[in-house]
Amino acid sequence: MNKDDFNKITINSSNLDLDNFNSSKFKIDLNRVAFIFIVIFIIIILYSTRIIYLSSKTFEKRIYISNQINRADITDRNGNYVSKSVLTTNVGIDPKLVKDKEKLLIKLQYTFPKQNISEIKKKLYGKKFFYIQKQVTPERFEKIKLLGEKSIRLEPKITRIYPDKNLFSHLLGQIDNDNNGISGIEKTFDNKLKDGRKQLVLTLDKELQFIIRNELLNAQNVFKNIGGTGILMNVNNGEILSLVSIPDFDLNQRKSISDRKYINRATKGVYELGSVFKTFTIAAGLNYGLISSNDMFMNLEKKMKCGGRIISEYDEDLPKDLTVEDILINSSNIGSVKIGQIIGKKKMKEFLGLIGILNKMEFDIEEVGMPLPFTWNDCKLKTVSYGHGITTTPLQLAKGYAILSNGGYQVNPTLIKKKYDISKRKKILNSDVSAKINPILRKVVTNGTASLSDVEGYEIGGKTGTAQLVENGLYTNKKINTFASVFPISDPKYVLVILLEDTKLSKDYVYKYRNKPGSFEGTPFNTAGWTSVEIAGKIIDKIGPILATKY
Repeated sequence: MNKDDFNKITINSSNLDLDNFNSSKFKIDLNRVAFIFIVIFIIIILYSTRIIYLSSKTFEKRIYISNQINRADITDRNGNYVSKSVLTTNVGIDPKLVKDKEKLLIKLQYTFPKQNISEIKKKLYGKKFFYIQKQVTPERFEKIKLLGEKSIRLEPKITRIYPDKNLFSHLLGQIDNDNNGISGIEKTFDNKLKDGRKQLVLTLDKELQFIIRNELLNAQNVFKNIGGTGILMNVNNGEILSLVSIPDFDLNQRKSISDRKYINRATKGVYELGSVFKTFTIAAGLNYGLISSNDMFMNLEKKMKCGGRIISEYDEDLPKDLTVEDILINSSNIGSVKIGQIIGKKKMKEFLGLIGILNKMEFDIEEVGMPLPFTWNDCKLKTVSYGHGITTTPLQLAKGYAILSNGGYQVNPTLIKKKYDISKRKKILNSDVSAKINPILRKVVTNGTASLSDVEGYEIGGKTGTAQLVENGLYTNKKINTFASVFPISDPKYVLVILLEDTKLSKDYVYKYRNKPGSFEGTPFNTAGWTSVEIAGKIIDKIGPILATKY
């Protein structure tokens, strides 16, 4: 090819219609881009539509569940939530629907960083449906929806949460998986709570409940008791400000509790309570006009027979001559028996029934114990007079002391806050019973077995009781130590009952005397005066200022 031919070819190339060529190519590329864009747009629309559809179905289901089972909240008397319903989601996976298991594992590890990914992987390569997590929060629920995985199943669920965990466990009770109340307040007021229109307000005070529970736990550390209970109640209207039983449990764990040690000792526990019953004996005598506070019992023997057994004084150094007042202050067994014999079987039974000691009481929860029945005879009258051979619950004890101290008016313990007209109270005892018994209860604290509870400024009155724990129908050497107190005794407002079950001596605990200078190290006697009374004093120290300012 010569130079002219090459130039010719070059010239011919330059004569091509380059403008038309580039325009045609651009149109082809534009069409391709447009096609790809449309395809991507359609995919996005389809994907978004699916997510919206699935979300809407889940939302509809959540709304349906919420409307079907809207359980009302429960609050304490100050508006603090103690039980609340929230809408949560259970997240599960059907392994048969998973296409790319390794890819899904990566997503799950990112979404559920605290879950055991090895365990999830093991289940993922199985065939059975399994839950990854239950009660998922709304924030995490939104993240899970964006995964867009067909294999993930989202199950909306109404969940009952208890913000204070153990604090009210024996009172609130639990619900089952179908949102039905199965114990405690949740069961008693199941229909009202399911109605969902109004909160259920309790008489309980969260702050007081916390303090009393904390002191009972401290007592367990000191005296190594297997359990205990504390009840704080208004003596005039029966409102329970605090009711604690230990050991307790976390309601949020929804465990089936079958171990007897977890019973509600305040309402379900049935005990022989010992000398706290001596107050009832003397009150009965005063109520029927059979004795007066200054009546003197002369030459009291130290021992007497009863059904082949011996009744004796706990303190052998007690004087032989005691007034009615002295009998209670010094906790004389023989003196109490003598008063009981004056009262007689019929009137003693009548009086104890009147103040609600003998029979199963009606209450706001069904976990209530039944005092053990017995046959009345001369020997039984003797033992009942000083609190032996007769049982009741700590809550019934609190009720009895409330009636004795409030002027003799009927009181029905309650956990439910409601309007109460104090002017419509029913009087069941003579007016002078409280006027006569309250000063004696005060002297039990200032001069008797309950001096460790004499908190300055609160005018405590009360009575101690030390009894043997009965197991399988037999008396043991284990102790039930109880203190029933009322304050302020000149104008009673509250009853506080503290019971400690199976206490032990403490070598290291330091007692600080309240009515005199000084301290004492070590528990000298396993009695209520050195255990339950001490704890009651510590409780009143802390709750006294709260009660004075709040109520």
